[in-house]
Amino acid sequence: MIKLPQLPWVTAMEAVLGLHEKRDRDRLAKWLKSDGKTLGDPAQLPWCGDAVDTAISIALPKEPRPGDLGKNVYWALNWMFFGTPCPPLYGCVAAFKRTEGGHVGFLVGQTKTHYFVLGGNQGDCVSRVLIGKNRCVATSWPSTYVNPRVMLPLVDAAGKPVSSNEA
Repeated sequence: MIKLPQLPWVTAMEAVLGLHEKRDRDRLAKWLKSDGKTLGDPAQLPWCGDAVDTAISIALPKEPRPGDLGKNVYWALNWMFFGTPCPPLYGCVAAFKRTEGGHVGFLVGQTKTHYFVLGGNQGDCVSRVLIGKNRCVATSWPSTYVNPRVMLPLVDAAGKPVSSNEA
């Protein structure tokens, strides 16, 4: 069994695992604001980029946001410009295409055809879901954190939700 590292941004996201944009609106909104900025009401706006930015900001406050990402951290596909490109590894940031936009989260596992993604606005909450590998457009590692290069563990997909649209 692979020993997975304790990555601070993954830990920050896991601390709010299960919070729902309606049921836990106040707690989720408070967490999304905890880095000093927020997109707004998670029940009204697509907040996956806000969740990733909050977790990264809590864990790595000096991590740069270059180019288009620095202009808008809330647009999921701008996370293609984050950090240093890397192969799909445990804890890396992954940007995905979807109809009418994108999605962003942290890779925490894989099957043959899907990545297991920890992120926000997945089923309207902070959760772990399977997303098709064919939708992934970029994977990257924070530039201010040493990459331990841990391969993605294989996960049993039985009973795990599969996402096709994180809107």
